[in-house]
Amino acid sequence: MAENRASMSVEERRRRRRRLRRQAAVLVFLMLAFGLAWFFESQATTTVIFTRHADIDPAGGADQGLSPAGEARAAELARVLGDADVVTGVDAIFATQYRYSQETAGPLAHALHLQVEVVDVNDVDGLIGHILKEWKGKVVLVITDSDPLPLLIQKLHGSKKLPPLGAGEYDNLYVVSIPWYGKVKTLRLKYGAHYLPSADPGAAPPPVPAAE
Repeated sequence: MAENRASMSVEERRRRRRRLRRQAAVLVFLMLAFGLAWFFESQATTTVIFTRHADIDPAGGADQGLSPAGEARAAELARVLGDADVVTGVDAIFATQYRYSQETAGPLAHALHLQVEVVDVNDVDGLIGHILKEWKGKVVLVITDSDPLPLLIQKLHGSKKLPPLGAGEYDNLYVVSIPWYGKVKTLRLKYGAHYLPSADPGAAPPPVPAAE
């Protein structure tokens, strides 16, 4: 009788050890799975969309807002980017301190229920550092002026061959994709009313044909 109890006790201890080993293996597997999921999520592609503010009202004085054409373009920007990411949409909107940039961001921010983050138009390094640190793996829109726009893209290791913008050229969207591994890609898209260089008083004149 005592031998039977001792045998059962040994067998029970063995079963308990096997059960504990299985539980430990499951726990390790779950920790590894969650760790890998967190790693790949944190290393996901960051997408930064850059655009120049929409068309300015030339009669706006020192604090210029948008012209009627600019207001129409801002509404079109909201339509185009409202569902840019089919899962969550644009995650954050940055715009410079100027009224025309704020008004360009307004319709999209309203549609997505986002607060526009105001940034200094001249703080290129600060903005890029903030995006890469706080918005890694997200989709971000930056509305800025024509001068800092190519600098911002270059800071992200995007294209260094952007054609200069005409004085009245507002229809470009630059999409910079930053993968956690691999080459940064830059796409240029068009939206809203098309830019016509011939109608832009600030555009460079066409080259004069050489005399024969």
